Amino acid sequence: MTFSHSNIIELNSVDSTNNYAMNQIDAGLAGHGYAVMALSQTSGKGQRGRIWQDEPGKSLLMSLVVAPKFSLDHQFLFNATITVAIAKVLQKSVPGAVVNIKWPNDIIINDKKTAGILIENVLRGANWNFSVIGLGVNVFQESFPDILPHATSLKLNRGAIADLKILAEDIRTAILAAHDNYPTHDSIMAQYNSFLFRKNEFQRFSKNGLEHSAKILEATGKGTLKVIAPDGTTTEYIHGDFTWEY
Repeated sequence: MTFSHSNIIELNSVDSTNNYAMNQIDAGLAGHGYAVMALSQTSGKGQRGRIWQDEPGKSLLMSLVVAPKFSLDHQFLFNATITVAIAKVLQKSVPGAVVNIKWPNDIIINDKKTAGILIENVLRGANWNFSVIGLGVNVFQESFPDILPHATSLKLNRGAIADLKILAEDIRTAILAAHDNYPTHDSIMAQYNSFLFRKNEFQRFSKNGLEHSAKILEATGKGTLKVIAPDGTTTEYIHGDFTWEY
């Protein structure tokens, strides 16, 4: 099933756009290119079971269904392709700002988080049928609660965004084009690492209550983050094994 460029389902409120898209897939009503956006989510999903918080009408809350051309062992390359496509759209929206990707797929603008991405896969046996790309972008917010000291929005960075629907269509188009015309694996990772947040800088991490610093070198095609410790030891981190400390 294929959907036209302008086919973005718009909802006032939903528990989660990812849940909605998943249900549409299960009902046979959604395929490659299907997208849904909502003005508000009551149970928005973040990474590792976290909740995505939003003010109604001020965030782009969208899920896009993609039928991956990638093999299952190249899931991070798929993630990198999607994340770079989104980063490029947001980069155009905030001229002069520094746009980065915080491994594995948060979008950072001027050192603060602006967008989060959650990709959920639909597998049928060994077949990777669909991915649901959930995206939350802070767009029109002018302030954030104290519990979110490292958050920002496109508006706070002078982003020229007139309408959430236009931004949604721009991102949908960019993701589908990047996926359908993806370059070599090396090119994907080169682009991803060109956006990598704090690349070649020392970053504090913690694991099991113990904090340490390591210099970020690059993200790898298999999804690990390659770092080097002050003593020269090189390690590859797996997402979820440590906490990033601001």
